[in-house]
Amino acid sequence: MTHAAPPKTRRTPSQPAVDPRFDWRRIAYNMLASRAMDDLEEVTNRNRTSVPREHLILYQFSSRGHDLAQTILGTLLDHPHDAAGAYYRCRPLLVTMGLSLEDALGSPLGRAGGFSDGRDIGVVGNLPSAEGPVALPMAGDVGSQYTPTAGWAQSIVYQRDTLRNRSWDGAIAVVLGGEASAATNGFWSSLTIATTLKLPMLFYIDDNGLGISVKSDLQTPGANIAKNLASFTNLFVRDGDGCSPGEAAALLAECVDHVRRGEGPALVRLTVPRLSSHSGPDNQKGYRTEEEIAADNARDPLPRLRQYLVPALMSEDDWAELEARVTRDVQAAAAAARGRPAPEPADVKRFIYAETPRETDPVAQGGLSDAERASLGGTDEAETEGDFIRLAEGVRRTLARELAVNPKVLVFGEDVGKKGGVHLVTEGLQKRFGADRVFDTSLSEEGIIGRAVGMALAGLMPVAEIQFRKYADPAQEQLNNCGTLRWRTANQFAAPIVVRMPGGFGKDVGDPWHSVTGEVLWAHAIGWQVAMPSNASDAVGLLRAAMRSANPTIFFEHRSLLMTSEGSARYPGDEYVLPFGKARTVVEGDKITVVSWGAMVHRCRDAANRFDGDVHLLDLRTIAPWDREAVLESVRRTGRCLIVHEDTSTAGFGAEVAAVLARECFWFLDAPIERLAVDDVPMPYHPVLLDAVLPDAERIAGRIEALLHT
Repeated sequence: MTHAAPPKTRRTPSQPAVDPRFDWRRIAYNMLASRAMDDLEEVTNRNRTSVPREHLILYQFSSRGHDLAQTILGTLLDHPHDAAGAYYRCRPLLVTMGLSLEDALGSPLGRAGGFSDGRDIGVVGNLPSAEGPVALPMAGDVGSQYTPTAGWAQSIVYQRDTLRNRSWDGAIAVVLGGEASAATNGFWSSLTIATTLKLPMLFYIDDNGLGISVKSDLQTPGANIAKNLASFTNLFVRDGDGCSPGEAAALLAECVDHVRRGEGPALVRLTVPRLSSHSGPDNQKGYRTEEEIAADNARDPLPRLRQYLVPALMSEDDWAELEARVTRDVQAAAAAARGRPAPEPADVKRFIYAETPRETDPVAQGGLSDAERASLGGTDEAETEGDFIRLAEGVRRTLARELAVNPKVLVFGEDVGKKGGVHLVTEGLQKRFGADRVFDTSLSEEGIIGRAVGMALAGLMPVAEIQFRKYADPAQEQLNNCGTLRWRTANQFAAPIVVRMPGGFGKDVGDPWHSVTGEVLWAHAIGWQVAMPSNASDAVGLLRAAMRSANPTIFFEHRSLLMTSEGSARYPGDEYVLPFGKARTVVEGDKITVVSWGAMVHRCRDAANRFDGDVHLLDLRTIAPWDREAVLESVRRTGRCLIVHEDTSTAGFGAEVAAVLARECFWFLDAPIERLAVDDVPMPYHPVLLDAVLPDAERIAGRIEALLHT
């Protein structure tokens, strides 16, 4: 397939564009179909008695006014590896890319099948495809589409140039957003990624002048993002009228051609009218004048498309016949959509994680294939003759081994390349494997995680580093969206990424920024695996398991264990894989169970060794999933339990363990379940203050002693 720019031809303004990529009859059909679906849904919402209650569109976002330019853009996405990151007003694009009218109507009705099998808002769409352009899974938040699209664009370069996969030649990534989204962190982060790396990425801004009720001059200085970015380095910028068929087609084609030729990213802003309220429940008359609404209605691109095509390309009768065909097709699709069953309630908990599929389940797009994972092998038997290594060395060796055996692994984050990470965990990896596989990023946690999601969707295995646990806060939106991705697309997409995240108290030092653990947040985040190894051997096995998993993983590296030899252990081998959800018995005992994880395990061990044979110490190793059976078995046997962790006490993960024990082991308990954790205070800096809040061996031993005599 060739994507060279078409030859320029002379034409009069009244003639449709000669560019052979523009099938104007198809464009007209898709735009009319989009408009007919909007009409149907808007009438349904205005007149709730027109259809039965169960047929209502509960979240309706009209695309009218945006439909012409999106339909034109969709016709230009014709490469098997093209991808579009879109948002809730982009149904015209998806229909043009191949979404059936029945799915386009069935998903807003929440019917079985479609985008999400009734799990997500019907306008939050997606379009998986193994042989054609992909519409990446949308999200309900504004601006989160940008950085995953940048990740797909970077994957195009990696697949093409590093893996030498010629099928990716000429592919592009396109991201769509309204002008209000150009004020978000995601927009600016992705713009930085795309321009610094000169990625094959097109930004399309359809500017209707309003972010719900807030006008553009409060979103962007001067209310024109294209004008403001005119001198942005490495960015090709165009600006025009999205209501003019000829102008919109010419500008979009120019930008697409620029990106396909490998000349770097482009941005095109097209002004469009919003010919409706923001959404079904919104009443725009509360913030717009009648004159403003009338002015937008006068710019409706549909009459302008008809005028553009009739009679130059089709007759009046042709247009009327096309309208009639659209009416028939949309009515038939609506009837089929309404005839679909409601989603199956028994299945609502499926696909939180990867699972054994049924024959009727879709194959999730994203991550390594089952065959690729199986080819990597692995064993849960650790070698016993390996040399003693620190935790940091264990992580480094594992990353190096997986980089060597899996060409789809990429390792990246702030300072991980030349410097080798602030804890030197990735030291030497860039020199050994190259800057295309181990690389530094701009200082944007949203950009780090968002691009990792896009890379995983493109079939790569990204290992992203967040420099310190607290720094993950700006990436919270992307992390949450990644975790729920498989569930909310009903197994059509998945993004199995690994996020390495150091944190916790350091060697004789702490502070509120670098010493946070806060692991309960990730245990609470749906869809994530969470590993918190206490030693180098477990770190090797869990990291390798994460990098070969079909689920996303938070891999927590404790600062104290990175900075000291406390977590040293024998290297378990290059093939060692430790399953998630399997606790380790650290100390055997029969009178009290102590449960811990991370660096606290070592303090618990020091305390347990003071009670000869009394303490059964369990290191959970992973808290999502966690080994309930091992904990329950131990507590049923000992009758007592102390849970020790570094996160703050209130609503810490220890509370979850205690709640399960209270329910499942109540009649076996000889004493109350106790927790020992950091009081509800930020981690302090001075060693004296740090010692005052952190559980140590003395306090742990004291609590054990008290429980043994309760």
